[in-house]
Amino acid sequence: MYHRSPGYGCIEVVCGSMFSGKTEELLRRVKRAQIARQKVQVFKPVIDNRYSVDHVQSHNANKVASRPIEKARDILRFVDDNTRVVGIDEAQFFDEAVVEVAQKLAFRGIRVIVAGLDMDFRGQPFGPMPRLLAVAEDVTKLSAVCVVCGNPASRSQRIVPTGAAEADGGRIAVGGNEMYEARCRFCHEPDVIAANGTSSASGAPESAGGTE
Repeated sequence: MYHRSPGYGCIEVVCGSMFSGKTEELLRRVKRAQIARQKVQVFKPVIDNRYSVDHVQSHNANKVASRPIEKARDILRFVDDNTRVVGIDEAQFFDEAVVEVAQKLAFRGIRVIVAGLDMDFRGQPFGPMPRLLAVAEDVTKLSAVCVVCGNPASRSQRIVPTGAAEADGGRIAVGGNEMYEARCRFCHEPDVIAANGTSSASGAPESAGGTE
């Protein structure tokens, strides 16, 4: 990540699979901006209430205050005039307008830090993330550890079945390690979830879990 002068608007995207440290990296950058006494505001989709309604929190419990948003364009209404850094977590859950929002904020001289899954549980591009990656000045792709073979993991393995009743026909199901595992390309099985509610490779038990 290269040096930027204060007031230089830009878009930074942090992406990767589940458990790759995306939110942790977003929080690290946000906290450094706060140490530099820059006004920071953080937003997340209202659907992501796994740990807290009004905080962005990583899997290892680091967190920062945030505002839950239903529609991406609402972010523009809540950004203060003196804000220098805007964080957007779980961007894959927002509508496509989040790309336009990020662009407008960057042109206003705001540093926009976006974190999200670049692929869904089937290994397909997720929501607005491909367009965000295309317009960003800086892209960081993180990897997790494959729970099957130990190699770098780039994909999210869903280990419990979800039905058409879930958002987006089952594509969106927010959860943590009770619903997902990190897998590499070769251990990822996007369409193999056994009838008894376990992944064929992991044997993880079915859980009531949330949705991601």
